[in-house]
Amino acid sequence: MAANTNDFWDALTDLAKEKNISMDVLIETIENSLLIACKNNYGKADNATVEIDRETGAYHVFLAKTVVDEVMDPVEEISLADAQNINGKHQIGDVLHIEVKSKDFGRIAATAAKNTITQKIREEERKVLYEEYYELQHKVVTGVVTRFSGSNIHVNLGKLEGFLAESEQVKGEFYKPQDRIKVYIVEVKTSNKGPRILVSRTHPELVKKLFEEEVSEVRDGIVEIKSISREAGSRTKIAVWSNDEDVDPVGACVGQNGARVNAIVNELRGEKIDIVEWDENPAYLIENALSPAKVVAVVADADEKSARVVVPDYQLSLAIGKEGQNARLAARLTGFKIDIKSETQAKEAGDFLDYEEDYDDDDEYYDEDEYYDEDEYAEDAEVESDAAESEEE
Repeated sequence: MAANTNDFWDALTDLAKEKNISMDVLIETIENSLLIACKNNYGKADNATVEIDRETGAYHVFLAKTVVDEVMDPVEEISLADAQNINGKHQIGDVLHIEVKSKDFGRIAATAAKNTITQKIREEERKVLYEEYYELQHKVVTGVVTRFSGSNIHVNLGKLEGFLAESEQVKGEFYKPQDRIKVYIVEVKTSNKGPRILVSRTHPELVKKLFEEEVSEVRDGIVEIKSISREAGSRTKIAVWSNDEDVDPVGACVGQNGARVNAIVNELRGEKIDIVEWDENPAYLIENALSPAKVVAVVADADEKSARVVVPDYQLSLAIGKEGQNARLAARLTGFKIDIKSETQAKEAGDFLDYEEDYDDDDEYYDEDEYYDEDEYAEDAEVESDAAESEEE
């Protein structure tokens, strides 16, 4: 079954380029579709073969037929007389490859072949898109808001749309069609309708990736973001470390006159960012994490992952933060359960040390009833929230 090779081959080549699909895949698909057409037309295709010239695009379909005296199955057998009409040397038992002419294919068989090709092209196109966007998983990309479905948002990411669920949106952020936003690709999944891309504006990794984009030292690995804790839309804390003693990790992330961090704050629509220095010593790390509050002393139990912190009386509200946020983020950043007391509270509890004289870095103690409690701190913060906000300013 020969074809008009030039038009067919040109169309196939253009299709491969347009859909970014391998020519080998398309050719294999055509071969399979022709075999399906044979099966639909003749009831079977076990003895059918397809040959496609990969240089010219010419293709042929053959049926292998055995030479017999009396034909019982015209699909698999040919009479000796007919065989000898082709070549007088043929004998009983010989196998001939008889080309199937295009007119021998019925309309139903041809339609089935066409559907097979179309379906395979769609599958390959989805596969190519999946692989392309799978490479972007766990990265930040810029998209354009296109439409809304209920409280969910669809974001154009180029060839595909990302799905920004309500749970992945920052409270207080509002979008309209054509808004350009940066999103973090959480997951790329396959589905019957093609790749499904789940994106987020609340994921802590969004902040980390934005720092990688904005701060060359982070991008090059000179400065590492060791830990991050985030309450999206409100505040983020990151702990950074420098692998080069000549590079200040906090200064590198802040940038000259705060240019670098301000660019990220603007992208996050005003979300506050605290940048603190990482320290292998948990006591120093906890002290840094409670910034901007001043700390008198920290006693940390590395085994129990708990710590007691004493702050000046006037700094208690600032250390806890509004509704307990500062202490809560510090606990997540460090991985320690943190109990914060003012100097007066510590003295009244009977466990206040003279930190200037008696405090020893090796001292450790643990009280499971003294852990940081978000509700307790939230109540404290409500009483002293005005003072906390004043201190933060």
